[in-house]
Parts: sequence; structure tokens; C-alpha cells
Amino acid sequence: MIGLETLTALMAKHGLAVIAPIAVLEGPIVTVIAAWLASQNLFSVWSVSVIVILADVVGDVGLYSLGRWGLNRMPKRWRDKLGLNRARLVSAGRHFQNKGVKTLLFGKWTHSAGAPVLVAAGVARMNIWLFTLTNLIATIPKSLAFVALGYWLGSYYGKIDSWLTKGSIILLVLILFGATIWFFRRKRQHG
Repeated sequence: MIGLETLTALMAKHGLAVIAPIAVLEGPIVTVIAAWLASQNLFSVWSVSVIVILADVVGDVGLYSLGRWGLNRMPKRWRDKLGLNRARLVSAGRHFQNKGVKTLLFGKWTHSAGAPVLVAAGVARMNIWLFTLTNLIATIPKSLAFVALGYWLGSYYGKIDSWLTKGSIILLVLILFGATIWFFRRKRQHG
């Protein structure tokens, strides 16, 4: 990752053109910094909002595409090691048909589970239009919240980045712990 000071200088010097590609990869903190720069009258807060929302959706579609079209390029032995056999793929497809919207919202709003959920939606061949619409709907409030945070408290972007990192790690641990409990309870009920 680029250092936050370097990132801030790049965005201040090159403007909105550099925000979009960086926001695809590093969404939340880029959004906070860009909104803070908007509060300093370097760009329009509305332009920042639109760019970070679109960049987030583009990144999501990229992860979906990796799952949908990248799986076929992966050697069979790797797919087997990852447990991506035919039965599991059919099961994932059914899950995303029945609970795809809820699963995507969970992935987007928890942030920690985002990338794996987006790739899994692609692997499961979820309808691309439903996927994109759901992600757009989930992205708008999330991105606007980070824009507001950056606009009002963006000068503390170093601390905000630290909070985001720590919060994501804690949330990921809680998700993994909850999934482990769920898995063992389900195994005990069906075993």
C-alpha cells in the first residue's frame, strides 16, 4: 500500500483523476482523504462521492469477474485443494439464488468479509445485473458515511486508517469465530 502522506499528496496534486483508480483498491481510506481534501476546497464533495461510489462498484465487479471467469483458468488440482468441486459449486449457486442479496449486503457492510463474498458470488454465477444493483445499493450509504467522516474528521486520516484496520481485523475474527460455532453446531445436528 502507498503511504497515506504520499497518497494525500498525489490526490491533492493530480485531483479526481487519481482518486478513481486508487479508490478501486483502497476504498474507505481513499474516500476519507478525498473528502477531507474536498473540505479544503480542492474538489467538490459531490464529485468525490460519485467517483468513490463508482470506483467501489467497479472493484466489486472485478472481484465478481475473478470468481466467475478466473475459476476456469485455475488448474484443476488447485480447485480441488480449495474444495471447489462440482457439488460445492452447485450448492454455492443455490445459496446465491436464494440468499444472494442478503449475503452480498453482509459482505459489503462488514467490509472484512467483502472480497470473499464478492468472489463467491462470481463463482456461484449470480446474475450480474442483480449483483451490480445490490452492490450499488449497499455502496451508496457506506461510501457516503465515509465521505461524511472524511469531510468532518479527515484531518485525522492516520488515526481513522488505524481504526479501520483494527475494526476490520476484530470483525473478521468475530465472523470466523461465529462461522466456526455455526459449522460445528450444524455438523453435530446432522452428524
